[in-house]
Amino acid sequence: MSSVAIYSLRRRRSPSLDAFLAPVDLTDGELIRTLSSVAKELVESFSNKILQFQVKNSRYLIRKVEVFLLLLEFLKESVLSLSYTATVCFKELYLLLYRSKMLLDYCSQSSKLWLLLQNQTISGHFHDLNQEISTLLDVLPLEDLNLIEDIREQIELVQRQLRWAKLYVDKQDEMLRHQFYSFLKKLENSSIPDLSELRSFFVDKLLIQDAKSCRSEIEYLEEQTCNHEGDVEPAASVLIGFVALTRYCRFALFGFENDEMELGIWNHKKPKKGLMRQEILDTFTTIPKDFCCPISWDFMRDPVIISTGQTYDHASISRWIDEGHCTCPKTGQTLTHVHLVRNRALRNLIMQWCMAHGIMFDPPEGPDPCSDSSLACSSSKAAVEANRATAALLIQQLDSGSEEVKAIAAQEIRLLAKAGNENRAYIAEAGAIPYLRKLLSSPNSVAQENSVTAMLNISIYDKNRRKIMEEEGCLESIVDVLRFGRTTEARENAAATLFSLSAVHDYKKRIADADGAVEALAGLLREGTPRGKKDAVTALFNLSTHTGNCLRIIDSGVVTPLVEALGVEGVSEEAAGALAFIVRQPIGAEAVGKEEMSVAGLIGMMRCATPRGKENAVAALLELFRSGGVAAAERVLKAPALAGLLQALLFNGTKRARRKAASLAREFQKRDNAALQYGGLGVGYVSAGNSAANRDSSFVGDVSVPMSISVPVV
Repeated sequence: MSSVAIYSLRRRRSPSLDAFLAPVDLTDGELIRTLSSVAKELVESFSNKILQFQVKNSRYLIRKVEVFLLLLEFLKESVLSLSYTATVCFKELYLLLYRSKMLLDYCSQSSKLWLLLQNQTISGHFHDLNQEISTLLDVLPLEDLNLIEDIREQIELVQRQLRWAKLYVDKQDEMLRHQFYSFLKKLENSSIPDLSELRSFFVDKLLIQDAKSCRSEIEYLEEQTCNHEGDVEPAASVLIGFVALTRYCRFALFGFENDEMELGIWNHKKPKKGLMRQEILDTFTTIPKDFCCPISWDFMRDPVIISTGQTYDHASISRWIDEGHCTCPKTGQTLTHVHLVRNRALRNLIMQWCMAHGIMFDPPEGPDPCSDSSLACSSSKAAVEANRATAALLIQQLDSGSEEVKAIAAQEIRLLAKAGNENRAYIAEAGAIPYLRKLLSSPNSVAQENSVTAMLNISIYDKNRRKIMEEEGCLESIVDVLRFGRTTEARENAAATLFSLSAVHDYKKRIADADGAVEALAGLLREGTPRGKKDAVTALFNLSTHTGNCLRIIDSGVVTPLVEALGVEGVSEEAAGALAFIVRQPIGAEAVGKEEMSVAGLIGMMRCATPRGKENAVAALLELFRSGGVAAAERVLKAPALAGLLQALLFNGTKRARRKAASLAREFQKRDNAALQYGGLGVGYVSAGNSAANRDSSFVGDVSVPMSISVPVV
């Protein structure tokens, strides 16, 4: 663990600047009094505090501070003037005292399981402090301080002890640490640890004796996983295994007893993140370019660095070298050697990205030279087995538990389904969907909210969508939550679930035909929260891509809120995309053309939207001009600044936007009253180097999807 890690702990205030800067501009007396105050506070805070781990190291450190306190209290009463060397030493002591306090705070405020996992590293920090205190005492000019014999003897005794001090790692704590790893080993071998062993470890030895304490341990480990640094052991992938194991123990050992974090209170204690955050990509995940191998353009599972400094996936570059190549595939430089060095920093970034996006990351084969080989295990395999066992317990309670227990189980399945497609797959395989469907109609608002959100998270896995749609009454129950849900979040997550399910083309018609579904989405788009509007418009966008839904969407009154949404930040691009699909059919173009603000809204999108938004807007304007009726065509034709906007798109737009802009320009040329005003646009398009401008007839049936949207995980 890096030294910085101690200063970034959860549930702690950030260290003050005093922890890193020695006091300045103090007289000798003020310096001694300040030191005495700091030492006294430290002794009073920790001398009677019972720590479960690092007991001996902590006790020895406090005893040293107590000796320093005796020295400082004595010097407070003297009128001695400190030498330059003594002053420097006491300023250094100030820093050491603050570092001691931070280390002791760390041991008293961190979770038990985390301290156990960090046992060797934290012991090393205590040893480092001892070494620095020893150096300080070697330099401190005791003969200049006129100390009484008793204090001098105590200082010298500490000095002698520190000279011979060795790193101390508590054997009992190490045995517990190895036992913790042994549970992961068993899970790796598809064997669930015996409950009596788990109870002895968690309850009897670690004193984690109730659901609340276990929940706290899980949260702490999860936070350490999210904030993981590359040089911190254990690796983030191993921590995931420990989190899964501890979550299983929370239910296997303590059942479903309630605590203050359950039944929705937990949900409201943590800040909620936007449902459609750009970085959460599931169905339409875009892998960052730097995570792809320049040879295969596939995701790098084991990035390695070659002699030119370029990074490739191990399998790809090895195959390249084995084929007899002696140059860098990317730069063409000659390789000075063929040794491959694992790019651990990039691998950690890829691993963290995979965790954030719910993608299983398969670690490279072979031992990691920086890991503890005696404790090495396949954490992903262990996590899968532990989560599978946890899911079985949760589904059992969904079947036979009380209403309160069912609500807790639904919430835990919701959380478990956030952690990747493998979890989502076996949750569905274990039979959770029928029980979650029943909870959708629960009078308990928390149970309903958690069940629909669990359904949303489960649906992100492609194969689960079929199971949800084939479950009798499940689609209708989700729509009922959308229409009549007991909480705002339940209605929003129902809309997001419909969006996820509509990723399968064959389901779009069924969803649109479900009684009240489209109308409820329109209502959420018009009156929902910003997040609710986002959920609704993305679902409507997906449904609009099915040509058979056009009439249903129009009859449901969706066109008006979609047009109104063109001016709403955060949903305008998806609204324009939906309108671009609706206007492809003459009946849709006519319906959109009747909206007075449709043209103005689309023109506004062309002026300041993203490239995709501009593309959708010009595509919709083209079809409005062709099929939206005389009034709509006139509004398009007379729109102010449209000529300049089209010209800009012809040169700077996406390929599809340039095609649509050129088509609209030629439509204007066909009108006698607009020929002079727009006559130069077609020429400008050709001069921009796009020969496709003369193939307008081939663009009428363009059905390319104008945008990619992520499926949410909550």
